[in-house]
Amino acid sequence: MPGRLYVVATPLGNLEDITLRALRILREVHLVACEDTRHTGTLLRSHGITTRTTSYFEHNERWKGERILAELRQGRDVALVSDAGTPGISDPGFRLVRDARATGIPVIPVPGPSAVVAALSVSGLPTDRFLFVGFLPARSGPRRRALEALAYVRETLVFYESPVRIVPALEEMEAVLGDREAFLCREATKVHEEYRPGRLSALRTSLVDRDTIRGEIALVVAGASAVGPTGDESAAALYRRLVADGRTRREAVKEVARQLGLPAREVYRKVLGEG
Repeated sequence: MPGRLYVVATPLGNLEDITLRALRILREVHLVACEDTRHTGTLLRSHGITTRTTSYFEHNERWKGERILAELRQGRDVALVSDAGTPGISDPGFRLVRDARATGIPVIPVPGPSAVVAALSVSGLPTDRFLFVGFLPARSGPRRRALEALAYVRETLVFYESPVRIVPALEEMEAVLGDREAFLCREATKVHEEYRPGRLSALRTSLVDRDTIRGEIALVVAGASAVGPTGDESAAALYRRLVADGRTRREAVKEVARQLGLPAREVYRKVLGEG
């Protein structure tokens, strides 16, 4: 009989955030496959676990996956963990799970912490339907195109972002999506955890003057409003009212984009016939 592959969620930061079942599985398996053996070693030692570990990360997952599958075929149980949260969610894991299932090896989830769910749960934004986007492209052009494809998605959006790219990402989100309500979750459950609600512009302002920004970020962004690509009349009517109230054309377009959750460029096209 082959062994079992356990996909084990581990703490985002606070080492107490691990289930009793996860601790038992990590003790009982023959091998723990992890992104960083030093990082996972700290977790295991803190709970008195001495199970053997092996590295399994983005740049070795193809050939190391074969070695792990060989262990499983020989009847040894293996636990797959990531540095934080649930394996396979923007972390290595799906290839190993896919290949294990393809060869008849049982794959068993051991659920627990997830940065996506943690951020959503305290965001105050709708959580009945959401779209997990993960990391946007690092370069501006592809990132903007990815955001344009999301401009009319009604579900709440959840992004992962690195501290070095969060400010330009927020700038482009505001330009493409409009100045929507959002929620920034940084260093979740760690000593310097930060949870900050606000519009995209306010979140960018809160970060732009910092000397350094540390820690991975989960960003929750409100979905598009009910007015989508066919809502020309509503956008135009709101634009006319704002101009009549004394707003400049640019101010009125920006406010329409904010209120309706539309990209500013799309509002220009609708109300001014541009594009």
